[in-house]
Amino acid sequence: MADREGGEDRAAAPAWVLPFAVHVFTATGAALGLLALIAAVDRNWTLMFCWLGVALFVDGIDGTFARALRVSERLPRWSGDTLDFVVDFTTYVFVPAYALVAGGLLPDALALPAGVLIVVTSAIYFADGDMKMDDNCFRGFPALWNAAAFYLFLVRPNPWVTAAIVVVLAVLTFLPVPFVHPLRVRRFRVLSIVLLVAWAVLGAFALVRDLAPGPWVTAALCAIALYFCAIGIVRRSA
Repeated sequence: MADREGGEDRAAAPAWVLPFAVHVFTATGAALGLLALIAAVDRNWTLMFCWLGVALFVDGIDGTFARALRVSERLPRWSGDTLDFVVDFTTYVFVPAYALVAGGLLPDALALPAGVLIVVTSAIYFADGDMKMDDNCFRGFPALWNAAAFYLFLVRPNPWVTAAIVVVLAVLTFLPVPFVHPLRVRRFRVLSIVLLVAWAVLGAFALVRDLAPGPWVTAALCAIALYFCAIGIVRRSA
């Protein structure tokens, strides 16, 4: 009996295995960022956004696993928040910044300065301990440069307009303008989730069409973006 119990104990997985697997899952976002960067160097923007989209999906569900398995309690040696910031900076900021610099969307003289502006302001934002408001809204533009780059590649405005948009978003990083987290802000959450799902479907269609989905899909994607930009201000003033 003792031998059998001992064998069962030896066969059981150590308690740290599943929590550590969640950290590994989160860290795969960095690998996806590398794949996205390689695609960007090859100027394959559609593939780049595909990899960034997968990374966004990983980032959207890893927290659920972490909370379910109480990773922070069972494996306190590794900080999930720090790991998340490292991966997010790679996929939300660094790769999109490179794409905007190399993608021909900005005036030649401003491309590199715009990229520097993006990575510097975003690095400071990621270090802000007050980036979240009490109701889980982001305080200022939350460095979603992957989304900004997606729209700029989709719409392809005049290069000087693109430069102005980059500057405005960089400035908004430091202003107390609320941006809604679609999953964590309770008010309008059902509508936000529905529109987020619609955005994912339409965005996937845009990628299948090589970022040329036609005016109706482009208009719908832009309308959803306007909703998420405006809803934070609306809900604060309501």
